[in-house]
Amino acid sequence: MGEHLFTFMGTAAGCGVPSFFCDCPACAEARAHPELVRGDCGAMVRRAGLPESETPTLIIDTPPDARHQLLREGVRHADEVLFTHCHFDHIGGLGEYEYLVALKRGGSPLPVFASPDAHAGIASEFHYMDWCLGIQDLMPGDAHRFDGVTYTALPVTHAPGTYGYLIETPHTRLFYASDTGPLPPKTADAIRGVDILAMDATFWKRNWNPDAHHSVQECIEEGLALDAGTIYLTHLCMHYDEPITCAELEAYLERYDGRVKMAMDGLTISI
Repeated sequence: MGEHLFTFMGTAAGCGVPSFFCDCPACAEARAHPELVRGDCGAMVRRAGLPESETPTLIIDTPPDARHQLLREGVRHADEVLFTHCHFDHIGGLGEYEYLVALKRGGSPLPVFASPDAHAGIASEFHYMDWCLGIQDLMPGDAHRFDGVTYTALPVTHAPGTYGYLIETPHTRLFYASDTGPLPPKTADAIRGVDILAMDATFWKRNWNPDAHHSVQECIEEGLALDAGTIYLTHLCMHYDEPITCAELEAYLERYDGRVKMAMDGLTISI
């Protein structure tokens, strides 16, 4: 089995960067520099080196920006979807996949994996899509395997039934947790020493929702304590609680000598 590629499809907290209602320096920076625009969080894993039409493709979350993110990355199909949880900024684009099933998959339901709580929320919001989703529950600690990659559902501190995924290839252990506060002890033990940690870093400085999210500083502190190899900050709001531009955050991260990085929309890493 060859190497796989992990792509950050979106890296923002729910309001995106820029937010339509905001004129803070971070949003102004993103308006002036389109490469700094952030859509709502999601990820994708694909095998490297194959033509697009033959590349097994697994999607994590379907944010409201899903269609634009898929077009940006040249994605023409999806084989499976894993959900972290059922908040709008992680499921709002699921409707785009109804057309994939109807027009590209010949009506064959799209396999969808999540916790029972997340599936209940998805079923409520997208009740008209029950015909095209092959829903399969993942319980805490369950390991799902697709295309030679193992995805283990690990509980995190956010909404009921929220998971982070420990993604393991023959080469790399990566933990992706876009929405979480301090990790539960069992989850922390399971991911200790991962090669790559991609984790919630919603707030800059003051964290006014510490039971469900990290600040940048808290994400880094926990990641270093877990002995993670490289830490990617994701679910970045950039204007909670005070605005910080990408330029300012890059300067702040220099003290970590490349061990801590900002995730950016479209960033792809080999795993």
